[in-house]
Amino acid sequence: MVFESVINPVFAPFLNLPTLWAVILLSFLISLIITLIYKYTTDQNLMKSLKDEMKELQKEIKELKSSPERARQVQKKMMQTNGKYMMQSMKSMLYSFIPIILIFGWMNTHLAYDPILPGQEFATKVTFEKDAKGFIELSVPEGIKVNGNTKKEIEGNEVKWLLSGNRGEYLLEYIIDGKKYNKDVIITESLYKDPIKKVNDGTVKTIEIENKKKMLINLGFMKLGWLGTYIISAIIFSIIIRKIIKVY
Repeated sequence: MVFESVINPVFAPFLNLPTLWAVILLSFLISLIITLIYKYTTDQNLMKSLKDEMKELQKEIKELKSSPERARQVQKKMMQTNGKYMMQSMKSMLYSFIPIILIFGWMNTHLAYDPILPGQEFATKVTFEKDAKGFIELSVPEGIKVNGNTKKEIEGNEVKWLLSGNRGEYLLEYIIDGKKYNKDVIITESLYKDPIKKVNDGTVKTIEIENKKKMLINLGFMKLGWLGTYIISAIIFSIIIRKIIKVY
């Protein structure tokens, strides 16, 4: 794909870093890019005046607690000003939306899960719609070993197999009453395929390779993967960057 051939060489060096640091550095870069795009695609003098006006109107509303009718009029004016501010902000979002979505896609493809290593045991699971019955058989290519029976009776709403294999990219085949489904899997030290394939054909809901999710921050009461870590880091970096380069 064109997207992969362009973006992979640019962001590949981040894969040499611990995942936590890779996410933090990427969140800084994305926050910087978004803030710079915002600053240079908006009229900062207008944005400052609108922001100052909203502050003054908020102050006025607090002072009009004893006059509800006047407070409502001021609040209406503040909403109109806020609307103008948001409309100006939307312009910058149009410029940053596509590149940020591409970067997010890359992060989700490379930083969300642990890869399946050569020789490591991993699971594949098929989840069914309600009342599914019969048998399902797993057919694997050379290089993949099924640890147990390949053919299993459908009991409950899921069937699972344990597998292991050599380094490489494979296509697993799942057979139910002559109907075939498939799911790709890659065994390597650094990459993984999207673990979940949605089917929803009335029989099968999903086919899944159970890659382990990466938990980058563990506070006991809260565990964060790449997205949660990114959001927290991005909020902090955005606040700092906006103050440093004076963005309104």
